[in-house]
Amino acid sequence: MKAFALVLLATAVAVVPTFEPVQPDLLRAGGAFVNAFADYDGDGDPDLFVGFNGTANRLYRNDAGTLTEVAAAAGLADARATRAAAWGDIDADGDPDLLLGFAPGAGPVLRLYRNDRGIFADATSAADLTVEAGAVRQPAWIDIDADGDLDLFVAFRDRANAFYRNDAGRFRDVAAEVGLADTRKSVGAVWFDYDEDGDLDVYVGNMDGDANGLYRNDKGQFTDVAERVGLAWGGRAPRETTNGTVRPCAADVNGDGHIDLFTANYGPNGLFLNRGGGRFDDVSRAWGIAIDARYDSCAFADFDHDGRLDLYVNGTVTGGTSYRDYLFRNTGSAFEDVTPDNIRALQADHGVQWADVDGDGDEDLALTGSRPDGMHSLLRNGLPEEDARRSIRVRVTDTRGRATRAGAEVRLYAAGTRRLLGARIVDTGSGYDAQNDAPVHFGLPSSGRVDVEVIWPSAGRRSATTQTNVAPTGKMIAVSVK
Repeated sequence: MKAFALVLLATAVAVVPTFEPVQPDLLRAGGAFVNAFADYDGDGDPDLFVGFNGTANRLYRNDAGTLTEVAAAAGLADARATRAAAWGDIDADGDPDLLLGFAPGAGPVLRLYRNDRGIFADATSAADLTVEAGAVRQPAWIDIDADGDLDLFVAFRDRANAFYRNDAGRFRDVAAEVGLADTRKSVGAVWFDYDEDGDLDVYVGNMDGDANGLYRNDKGQFTDVAERVGLAWGGRAPRETTNGTVRPCAADVNGDGHIDLFTANYGPNGLFLNRGGGRFDDVSRAWGIAIDARYDSCAFADFDHDGRLDLYVNGTVTGGTSYRDYLFRNTGSAFEDVTPDNIRALQADHGVQWADVDGDGDEDLALTGSRPDGMHSLLRNGLPEEDARRSIRVRVTDTRGRATRAGAEVRLYAAGTRRLLGARIVDTGSGYDAQNDAPVHFGLPSSGRVDVEVIWPSAGRRSATTQTNVAPTGKMIAVSVK
């Protein structure tokens, strides 16, 4: 009865969302596609990389909520059209490195930057990652073979997808050997243990009327089961050449501990609830999310700290039409449009990320727009202070403190019980063709203490670590799993 009362209270006093621009003069330039967060300098707050469409890329160092542009000094000011970015500690030295994907043109389309105390050096050739051509889309760093280092998946829109196995810092494409060399027009992908059997699977979003793929991982071999489990089309019309899935996002939408799927589509959006045992139900219409338009990206966050994951969806600009963005509040059984007018006016159309940039306990919103007169904005979440502090951030690492556990699941329980308060996954692909290296964020409807459980699916096992009796004060804790 107490839990039910809390839900009613959260619904009755629903917060009106307010988001205010941060340093708008600094973040004024348009023509931006991808954005991604990581604490590249190790000072405890999230820094922001933004990739542009042919003008110099930017890296914003975050100092207690104040941003300074440092890309040139850090070695990341490439002036090539940038379509993808993924942070990951590929050399396992404790700081995040950065992979970039460029549009075809002058030189190879992948570039790997190794981070050495905040200065980035080109390590592409040394890592055997020189790729001369291809329309790069979603990259993701994940440890598939459970050997303690990060492997690399890259989706391509115009050639077979690649999967590079990491062997002592050198990468070899084994996609054809393991069943991941999909030749469809892939754009987005997200890795998670959909069938909860102890290894990471991948859902791939494809465009131009191609079906999506759900690749089940069985001891390192992958089989496409999307048609079998009802995920082949992601809520859009089958074989319609003007439709496609740009961005799949994975999150526990209904709070039952299973990781669900949302698809940002050209065509109606899709929402599929994971019922366990590898089964999904299409609830797109029931949840009010099947809006037929053109969308480029999605990102989940509990912006109002009522304990439920809300959703931001970017509309795109195509055929002379600018499709609108949505901020959806999760009511527990549906999504309702609560988009503030100032966000609708921005017309962001590609990158979207959430992170607690100012350290006040709630998640702020970072957006990009690809038009020359567009934007790359950071918007501060105006959640009241007492509500913002009802949160916890969980940094998941291996036992040596390295961030090599992308795809791990984090669950919160009421302290001393198994009453689930929420579940999240460590980022394996987010926003627009990006991957963050960041803690997972939980907002909570009450200030009661919680137990934190981290589950790491690898090599057919789901290893778990629990930290008990944690106070949700807006601070970050670290939890390591084997």
